[in-house]
Formats: sequence, C-alpha cells, structure tokens
Amino acid sequence: MTLEQLNAADPAVAIQAFLRCCGSTRWADRMTETRPFANLDAMIARADAVWSSLDRADWLEAFAAHPPIGSEAVVRDPGGHSWAAREQSGAAAATDAVRDRIAVRNREYLARFGYIFIVCATGKSADTMLRMVEQRLAHDPDAELRVAADEQRQITQLRLAKLLEMAAA
Repeated sequence: MTLEQLNAADPAVAIQAFLRCCGSTRWADRMTETRPFANLDAMIARADAVWSSLDRADWLEAFAAHPPIGSEAVVRDPGGHSWAAREQSGAAAATDAVRDRIAVRNREYLARFGYIFIVCATGKSADTMLRMVEQRLAHDPDAELRVAADEQRQITQLRLAKLLEMAAA
C-alpha cells in the first residue's frame, strides 16, 4: 500500500491496515482520523504521539495481538510469511535449550505482569531476547509497563514502514 493509497483509503480499510501495525483499536482509529500524512516520517511522528496518549488498556490490547517470543506458531513459519515470523527470526534459530528457557521465562513474565513479554525482536538473537526477558522480570510492574509500551512503539514504527514498503515489493 502506498502512502497515497493509505491517505485516500476508506476508513474501514485504513483501520485494518493500521491494526496490522499495532493491535490497539483506539490507536488505529486515531491514526485513521488524523490522515493524510505528508510522508512516512510524519506518519511515524503522529503514531508516536497517539501511542503516548493512550492508556494501559489500549497498550494491553496491542500487546495481546502479538504471539509470544519463540512460540510454536512463529517458529513453524520457516518462510517468515508473517511479520512476526520475520521479526522473531532470531528466536526461530535458537537451540532447543534456549527456546525452552524463553518459554519458561515467557510464562513467568505473563504470571508476573499479566501480559506477554513484548520486545522489538527485529535483529535480536534468541540469546539477547532471553537476557532481556530475564532482566525485565526484575522490573516493578509500572516500570515494566512503560518499557513494554516503548518496545511496542518501536515495533509499530517498523511495521508502518513495512506497510508502505508492501507497495514497492
């Protein structure tokens, strides 16, 4: 989809496109309402502003749209057909032992914070993501929510660029 197509799209189509980038319906609604965007940088700046204006429930809705790091659904997508599979390709290349440790830490994280571990996985190895989840398990819940929200913000930025790159591919 080109930026021009996104700017001109029917609101329902635009919302669906934005939901591919971030699973918060309120974020997608607001992004749709604030079109048109002059360029990708303007769209990303607006996305960040909208994201920071949302509340915990909106953030949790976005987090829930992600598969857990290293989940079977992602690992079994060897061609990387979904954005999550490509983003988590470092986890797919992990040894069974590291994948098992990530799965254990994912469960601990979910039990501690009430949502899945969110990390901008693009370019990160499984070992790096394992270290990150282990470090973040020590955070207090309020601090961790802010860290997770910033990771989601980074994921959204990358996905907005991917959304527009689809037209060039």
